[in-house]
Amino acid sequence: MADTTTTPEPAVDTSPIAPSLERRNSLEKHLQHRPEEQDLKDRHILLDTTAAPALQARQQELERQRITDNLKKGLSKRPEKEELIEKNILPEGTGSVAPALQEHRKELEMSMRRDSLEKKIEGRPGKEELVKEGILKENEEAVA
Repeated sequence: MADTTTTPEPAVDTSPIAPSLERRNSLEKHLQHRPEEQDLKDRHILLDTTAAPALQARQQELERQRITDNLKKGLSKRPEKEELIEKNILPEGTGSVAPALQEHRKELEMSMRRDSLEKKIEGRPGKEELVKEGILKENEEAVA
């Protein structure tokens, strides 16, 4: 008797190799649109330095320390608040009012001074009264 069963042929993957080719083409496209080194340095993504890569971190740390030292030195020379108030650089009472309200406070103070001055001018004696009290002579002009 002859064997009528045939052995199945091994399964062969017939899918195309295209996905890896597409991936490679995609990578090449991205590399073509890759930003230039100088552009990355301008955007502060890459360090703009000529130091060896092993020393770049230390160089950056030293630069940061230099900036910190300069700021501390500048702040130590900064005049005190009281000195600035004495020289009329800062208005008095700056610390007692929130910065957002300081302009409103200044406007209110000016308005109060204006009102006070108007009341004092209203109560000012006229020319006739000054002549009557002997403060002003009849032929003198009163200051308006």
